[in-house]
Amino acid sequence: MADNKNTLPRTMTAWAQARYGGPETLVATEVPVPSPGKGEVLVRLRATGLNNGDVRVMRGEPLMLRLVFGLRRPRNPVRGMDAAATVVAVGPGVDALAVGDEVVGELPGGGLAAYAVVAASRLAKRPAALDAVTAATLPVAAGTAWQALASAAKAGQSDLDGRRVLVIGASGGVGTFAVQLAALRGAEVHALCGERNRALVEGIGATRTWEYRTTDAAALPAASYDVVVDIAGTAPLRVLQRLVVDGGVVALVSGEGGRVLGPIGRILGAIVLGIGARRHLVAVAAVAKPDVIAELATLAADGRITPVLERTWPFEQAGDAMAHMDAGHAVGKVVVLAGE
Repeated sequence: MADNKNTLPRTMTAWAQARYGGPETLVATEVPVPSPGKGEVLVRLRATGLNNGDVRVMRGEPLMLRLVFGLRRPRNPVRGMDAAATVVAVGPGVDALAVGDEVVGELPGGGLAAYAVVAASRLAKRPAALDAVTAATLPVAAGTAWQALASAAKAGQSDLDGRRVLVIGASGGVGTFAVQLAALRGAEVHALCGERNRALVEGIGATRTWEYRTTDAAALPAASYDVVVDIAGTAPLRVLQRLVVDGGVVALVSGEGGRVLGPIGRILGAIVLGIGARRHLVAVAAVAKPDVIAELATLAADGRITPVLERTWPFEQAGDAMAHMDAGHAVGKVVVLAGE
């Protein structure tokens, strides 16, 4: 293992949870600094972006999620997936990264700590012109928005130039990036969001917005859109399907559901409705793609996309930041700064 091990501490502070539950389960805890294994690197966190996925894992809901993340408690007790960091040690077999490299990527958890171990293959180098806080907003939210539009392309809407795109749930992390990325590709973007966020969403590229409480998806004209990106996950599938033209695509980013199965029922319903249909329903299963993160980092460094950053929190208040995410009212992105 190549590293600066003589200067690395043996322990660190991490916001860890010993059981599933709300933000009260997160406790600042002294834990050992991990060591990278084969194909892994140890990074020193500079900034960590929070996402709804962190809340779901924290609470262990839907319950089916526990089959992957741990039945009785999270296997990785530390939340935080989006990360901008500095490589401080490399494990065997890592050639693409070296100690001192500034990186950005999606961790499998562990971001609310001073250090984290991650597979080198999940990381991209951070452009020098891109600051750590901005970089930490990108991997999950912007990556999901990118993949939602890519899924629409695979289903037949490859060219968005001059097309009309509707984003439902446009003021959150994924939504604000979906609006920008669709507009960047030449689409006319409409959006459903909260009243207080309409000006914000219009400012990042939407040409028309509606307040979701007074104008829901069912009230919009049929066959008005080439692509619908549904992030809110509450509108009936048939309502969404009628919004797109023949050959149009509904990209389902998330969905409401029961405490046990969560959005699984909605995904299965989309598969059934999509059989033989000329208006496609596609469930977006976003995964960590370093090549996509690298492209997003370049776009952000060049100023072609700009994260909507609601606020940053000091590391000492990471539990409060998670409580804010848990309340469900975050606009854009929330980032926790690294501790000293």
